[in-house]
Amino acid sequence: MNLMDILDPACIIAPLQSVEKQGVINELIDRLGEQGQVSDVQSLKDAVWSREQTRTTGIGHGLAIPHGKCASLKGQALAIGKPQEPIDFEAIDTQPVHLVVLLASPPDKTKDHIEALAHISRMMNDSVFREAIYNANTPEEIFALVGNQTV
Repeated sequence: MNLMDILDPACIIAPLQSVEKQGVINELIDRLGEQGQVSDVQSLKDAVWSREQTRTTGIGHGLAIPHGKCASLKGQALAIGKPQEPIDFEAIDTQPVHLVVLLASPPDKTKDHIEALAHISRMMNDSVFREAIYNANTPEEIFALVGNQTV
């Protein structure tokens, strides 16, 4: 699994305009729609928000990975957002979130979806990488960091 295969640099937002969880999710999904990654933006918003309501995707260490499946996707898609200031994502460690990585997959790509989630988690477990990406200020810096990460 190579995240660069599903990450369009135009789908990285730094800084995000939104300052709360649902707004951030919507902003990232809107960007996927603007870039032609998803044809029915609202159905993806509904899927991701529904998943978020069952259990927070704020997994700790300043990271949230909201995700969902939607039939209106061309293929797997990734959007990354860095809030202007850390935001409350109701993370399991109760700490604010510094980076949001949104993953969207077609319904028939369960294996790929799980592999991508695992890859993101492994990548973010590296404390040196995590600190570097949290300190990145531009979409270009974030894209380069993700591209240089091998896990």
